[in-house]
Parts: sequence; C-alpha cells; structure tokens
Amino acid sequence: METTRLNILAVCRDEAILAVVERLINSHDGWVAAIAMTEEEAEGLFSTTAFSIVLVGAGFSAREEEALRQRLLKLDPAVAVIRHYGGGSGLLENEILGIIQSKQHAK
Repeated sequence: METTRLNILAVCRDEAILAVVERLINSHDGWVAAIAMTEEEAEGLFSTTAFSIVLVGAGFSAREEEALRQRLLKLDPAVAVIRHYGGGSGLLENEILGIIQSKQHAK
C-alpha cells in the first residue's frame, strides 16, 4: 500500500527542540519534516515545497507567529499553521493527526 507523503515545516528558534521535532516527524511513515530557525528560512522553504502543515515552536512571539501565518496563508490558503508548544511525541503526533482529520472533514 502506497503511503501519502505529508510535508511538514517546523519553525523554531531552539535548535535542540527543532532537532527533536524533526526526528519525531520523520519517524512516521510518509511524514517528511523540513526545519527552519527564522521566518526568512521558513518562507524560502515554503516557496519551493508544498507543505500541508507548518508548526511554529519556541522563540517566536505571538506577533511574529501571526505575521508568518499571514504571509504563508497568502502563498497557500490551504496550509495549516499552528503553534507547537512542545511536549512528548504523543502530543506532536496528536496535533498533526488532528490537523489531518480537520482537513479531511473540510473537503
């Protein structure tokens, strides 16, 4: 059975957290992580890859997160941009699965 590829962009200013998030995302079959530490890096990656989900992590103020969200939504109105608060792999997995489920119900 072929697995659908789910591209997820994780943006976080904490390199250690970002490495864990990347590892956890890539541990799921069909989930592919790309990582960025700045808004500029995130926008650069976003312009070359179709991401379904963008996780915004530690180090971004609410204002910076909202500005990034608005810029990315202008490029792709279907992208889900959410705050990832950290926590274990179960929390991250549940956040992503919840987004996938919401997108499927919206179709």
